Amino acid sequence: AIPLKLFGEDIPPRTEVYGEVYMKKSDFKKLNEERIKRGESLFANPRNAAAGSVRQLDPRITAQRYLDTFIYRATFPEGNKFNTHIEVLNYLKKIGFKVNPHIKLCQDIKEAINYCQKWIEKKEELDYEIDGMVIKVNSLKMREELGSTTRSPRWAIAYKYPAQQVTTKVQDIIVQVGRTGALTPVAKLDPVRISGSLVQRATLHNEDEIKRKDIRIGDIVLVQKAGEVIPEVIKVIKEKRTGKEKEFVIPAQCPVCGAKVFRPEGEVVSRCNSLTCPAQIKERIRHFASRNAMDIEGLGPAIIDQLVEKGLIKNISDLYFLKRDDLISLERMAEKSADNLLDAIEKSKKKSLANLVYGLGIRYVGVHTSEVITRYYPTLDKFKKASLEELIEINEIGPKIAESIALFFKEKENLSIIERLRSAVLNFSQEEEKMRKEKVAQILSGKQFVLTGTLKDFTRTLAKEIISELGGRVTGSVSKKTDYIVAGEDPGSKYQKAQKLGVPIINEEEFKKIINNK
Repeated sequence: AIPLKLFGEDIPPRTEVYGEVYMKKSDFKKLNEERIKRGESLFANPRNAAAGSVRQLDPRITAQRYLDTFIYRATFPEGNKFNTHIEVLNYLKKIGFKVNPHIKLCQDIKEAINYCQKWIEKKEELDYEIDGMVIKVNSLKMREELGSTTRSPRWAIAYKYPAQQVTTKVQDIIVQVGRTGALTPVAKLDPVRISGSLVQRATLHNEDEIKRKDIRIGDIVLVQKAGEVIPEVIKVIKEKRTGKEKEFVIPAQCPVCGAKVFRPEGEVVSRCNSLTCPAQIKERIRHFASRNAMDIEGLGPAIIDQLVEKGLIKNISDLYFLKRDDLISLERMAEKSADNLLDAIEKSKKKSLANLVYGLGIRYVGVHTSEVITRYYPTLDKFKKASLEELIEINEIGPKIAESIALFFKEKENLSIIERLRSAVLNFSQEEEKMRKEKVAQILSGKQFVLTGTLKDFTRTLAKEIISELGGRVTGSVSKKTDYIVAGEDPGSKYQKAQKLGVPIINEEEFKKIINNK
């Protein structure tokens, strides 16, 4: 899919290409046929199969998954010799990259729209799935003049096709319980195929939403995938009602543990308030093991379900006291897999304090808020003792999050879990790390940065991480509060706005000097 060698002469020393990985429908069918023969579970659709294959840690498995690519953009850090987008694409094809053969140069917007609409009818003829097309300005000079908003370029727009809608029957409405105790009604549907995958469930969000749409058990409904991903019920086809349909009411007791359900004032979500609810325990452990938290590889939903149902774990701290024999007793858990999981659990003890704070699952405390908290409170003990008044004073927290944090640390069960985590020797402090960074952090502490254009030696994500680690913050828009705008190649509208506001504009080399404390 990606050429190992580029063809032709006068190839720039460095070319950055952008594209997407996909799987052909015919290859998807072939892959699933092979998995049937091996007794393996089937992929739901080509999109899921491609995404899962790219994330595989073993490149040998990825290589066997029939992946392909289309390259749709390139930049040339050493200097651009092209005038138009089409010239760039033709060059990419010439040196060995795959470019979509259906790209068309249109002379005006009417021709572009007609071409997009033509493919609504013809998209099923393609050997890959699409949900729309992208219309772009061809002139690279004009693109530079148009610039970008904080979210997307002004020189391109997505033309999305209408989502595929199908009718099906609501067989039942069940209730799922999340890690914070939220009760979410879910429609169980007669199986129906939408956008290449079999859909049997659709979230109904909350009781108010069900009443607004008047969805009842037994209704015939119109269903689509929101953003071609999440199944949702669009509306009820009321003329097909028979009179046997049943109205849905949120249960008074938790469907998992039987505890009393309550609905906080001003909220649309009903909740189970039991800390020992098995459904909440499972979801809290999944959250704790997730990539942005403790990143425990191999601890998936099926294993968590078994661990909780067998009584081997009752909360997140129990993970660190699991024995090899506990894991081997689980279904489909070989000795090697058990050893790998124990290694991953042990490795997670070294994760940062911010990871741990996020992993605790405090309501409203996301990844960014966890990082903010650990900048103010470099140990978990200091964070735990913070008063409501102190938390509210932190710029990016505010009353709602502060109250949630205070409530979390008032629960004896939560304090008990934290003490068990301490005995398991998790990272409760970042004092040493803080001291190591403090020299540079004095320069970036409290500073606001805005990034624009393409940097040569940093991805956007890496630049954000470095600024954050050194005490600064990256925002999406320029204001008088912005301390620096870091401008790379092809800067957008932020550059012009910074000039108008008199915000200091620095290039990549100047940015390097700042982060290296020179």
